[in-house]
Amino acid sequence: MARSALKAVPSPNSPDPGNKNIFYKALDWVEKNGNKLPDVLTLFVIITAVILLGSLIAGVAGWSAVNPANNEEITAVNLLNEEGIIRMLSELVSNFVNFPPLGLVLVVMLGVGLAESTGLISAFMRRVVLASPKALILPIIIFIGIVGNAAADAALIVLPPVAAMVFLTLGRHPIAGLAAAYAAVAGGFSANIIISMLDVMLAGFTESAAHLQDKTYTANPAMNYYFMLASTFVLLPVAVWVTTKIVEPRLGEYQVPEDLEVKKQALTSEEKRGLKWATISLFIYTTIILLVTVPKGAMLRHAKTGELIDSPFMDSLVPIMLLFFMIPAMAYGFGSKVLKNDKDVAEHLTKAMSGMGYYIVLAFIAAQMIAYFSWSNLGSIIAITGADFLKESGFTGLPLLIAFILFTALVNLLIASSSAKWAILGPVFVPMFMALDYSPAFTQMAYRIGDSITNTITPMLAYFAILLTFAKKFDKSMGMGTLISSLLPYTIAYTIFWCLLFTVWYVLGLPLGPGEYIKM
Repeated sequence: MARSALKAVPSPNSPDPGNKNIFYKALDWVEKNGNKLPDVLTLFVIITAVILLGSLIAGVAGWSAVNPANNEEITAVNLLNEEGIIRMLSELVSNFVNFPPLGLVLVVMLGVGLAESTGLISAFMRRVVLASPKALILPIIIFIGIVGNAAADAALIVLPPVAAMVFLTLGRHPIAGLAAAYAAVAGGFSANIIISMLDVMLAGFTESAAHLQDKTYTANPAMNYYFMLASTFVLLPVAVWVTTKIVEPRLGEYQVPEDLEVKKQALTSEEKRGLKWATISLFIYTTIILLVTVPKGAMLRHAKTGELIDSPFMDSLVPIMLLFFMIPAMAYGFGSKVLKNDKDVAEHLTKAMSGMGYYIVLAFIAAQMIAYFSWSNLGSIIAITGADFLKESGFTGLPLLIAFILFTALVNLLIASSSAKWAILGPVFVPMFMALDYSPAFTQMAYRIGDSITNTITPMLAYFAILLTFAKKFDKSMGMGTLISSLLPYTIAYTIFWCLLFTVWYVLGLPLGPGEYIKM
């Protein structure tokens, strides 16, 4: 089907493949060379080998650095001698079992996976989007996308095509709805009004990295919550403006092809009943949590101070999140008759965890890599040396932090996995910035901004291929260049406004989350 049959106004964002500009050539280069990289698991194995070789060289050479915190000399440890090899063999299992992100992610995924498997997440998204006034459709889609990144897989798969169909029924260009929803979920990964599984996962990596500098440091999933909450309401109007002022005008007028059926994504009576049951169960659960958290002297508050900081509530965030998803998921399942008995529940829970095999293998390799990096003292030596260099060069403070954000954004074009990148970058940059008196929470926040802003345009994100498939449903001639050119404005706008918000936060010295500040 020719493009002219789909659009009354030709879109300028679909260049002739034989006459690509430098922007599209650059994207082709990223895709081509990114595909040449080995799997993330293989990358971790290679990095582990480099760490071991580095420990050998550093140990033999006698590399060392003085810890500014206590003026003690830290010496590089060779892990390839007899003592090092014995330690690697004897502590292999304990490295894996004690890896902080492992248990946290698997526990939370039980709830999120069940909500996705029973269809609760899909039904909830369709209900909210389709029940909204036309003027609020786009803001609602973007808001749900940002909040929906708490269940990333489901949101990235469900919301874009639903948003496209909603736009189509409203007489607007479906690709604009598709792009807006995808940019909200993928690009808004570091903005939310709730704590997500990603917060839990990254906090575990951050704590492991911080232990290279301070063994007593404890991270919590809410360490960036205040900044993420503010980011939600900054990105929302930015994404609305980009969609209405840039993306839709460039796409032009859309004409529905004859073979495309236009229908509303209406809920069935079973889905409506399931949502009703889920809403009631969530209301009861939320009420209980508020009763044991909000009142003075409540069970989940700190026994002595009465505060939420360092309280049982903070220690219980993971099981609270588990039940936040699991209880409504089960209520929805039985209400919609997706679940009929305990065997169905067990089957759906098993299905929810069946996709975690890759992560478990990744966690096993990452646990060894981080342990070896810690044992070798290379992280501490690099951090102290790097901090000394930065202090002497005068290139510190905000310019350094912005540079770190942009560096992370570039790395994200080739390695899309947030946890994989942070497992690599965290052990270097967290202790380095700690030596400069920046808290691990602040370093993680800078990382998360960089990790999010290019999520929208990287072909290395697994869901980009799925998005392209969705787009071809509405335009069979849709190519990657056309799709990315509709997504790139979001990346540019997010970069500008997120860095501005980050700058304001830095200048004012605002807290990042409960008990977490910019400085140590």
